[in-house]
Amino acid sequence: MKDLQDVLDAAQEVESGGKAAILATVVEVEGSAYRRPGARMLITEEGWCAGGISGGCLEADLADRAWRLTDQGAPSLVTYDTTPEADLVLGLGLGCRGVVRVLVERLVPGRMVDSVAFLRDCLQHRGRGVMATVFRQEGTIETTIGARLFLDHEGHVRSDIRDAGLAERVREDAWLCLASRRSETKVYTLPVGAATVFMEVIEPPVPLVIFGAGHDAVPVVRIAKEIGWHVTVVDSRPAYASSGRFPSADAVVLSRPETTRERIRLDADTVALVMTHNYLQDRELLALLLPSPARYLGVLGPKQRTDRLLLDLTQDGITWSDAHASRLYAPVGLDIGAHTPESIALAILAEIQAVLADRPAGFLRERRRAIHHDSGPEEAPHWQTTWTGTPSNCGMSAS
Repeated sequence: MKDLQDVLDAAQEVESGGKAAILATVVEVEGSAYRRPGARMLITEEGWCAGGISGGCLEADLADRAWRLTDQGAPSLVTYDTTPEADLVLGLGLGCRGVVRVLVERLVPGRMVDSVAFLRDCLQHRGRGVMATVFRQEGTIETTIGARLFLDHEGHVRSDIRDAGLAERVREDAWLCLASRRSETKVYTLPVGAATVFMEVIEPPVPLVIFGAGHDAVPVVRIAKEIGWHVTVVDSRPAYASSGRFPSADAVVLSRPETTRERIRLDADTVALVMTHNYLQDRELLALLLPSPARYLGVLGPKQRTDRLLLDLTQDGITWSDAHASRLYAPVGLDIGAHTPESIALAILAEIQAVLADRPAGFLRERRRAIHHDSGPEEAPHWQTTWTGTPSNCGMSAS
């Protein structure tokens, strides 16, 4: 998410300066690759500017070629293939054994492509949407590379895919992707040809609400912003709830627990973290947060303390469902031996990321499946105890 915001900020700056740029988007990956579909980079006339499509191995090559590939104004598809053994010696030499396809488009001042505006709208309104992009076509199907259908967070659909039959099928699948919140690549076969479409779900920034503006909240805010989350800090103390203490936070709210419901947005995407260090305030906050639709609720402090808080709430007649209880993480954070505020912040945010990604937060060397393979909510992870990888170096062959 941070990458995307950086790309959009850079695109705004380039357009304001009256200059052109290249937007490069990974639209398909086969096999192993550092970045997944949806990764983007912006290229100015001076070179690679923001974002990234690999671990740094492809950016320079694409920056060198992108202007020539789009000199007629039309988008172009670039394929980087690392599957041949000879590529380790003759090509750029990444050795990842994968194929990466990148759509490159020229952005012209006053005529920035619709995708940039759509992405910016999703982030600004913190709304989920789907952008479907045609990146390959065969036959005489009436569409072009780079044609798109947009489904925004309010349910509005617009499209410049000229083939009505293709547009309708893409529209139906866009709704399915929005419901599942999973991006995918679809191949559509029609009587006159075929089109391959990248159905990309645009996720809004993770909304993190931190209750408590103490010293240990400072690194949590800083690291969360580094990874592109939307961060709100809430505290009842005027000396603590100030933008001066949290200059990178998106919002700092002065509020007592009893007025929080009216001041703070809590929905199914919300990630909540309670770290007030005040027992009575934590009890009031848990009474609000436990029955809420929040996706994750972390509580700082020993397990015995949280157990006592829950017992107090039960005696006060506060009830919650098993589903709500399953979202409670206390003590909060992964067991990484954290002791300092900064390392504790790392442990907390790593746990939240694992929960959001539905991952067990184990060592990658013990993962038998591909790193980017989603386990899914019902499937237990499979593990191994020995490393079976081989060394790789950096680069790729391109076409």
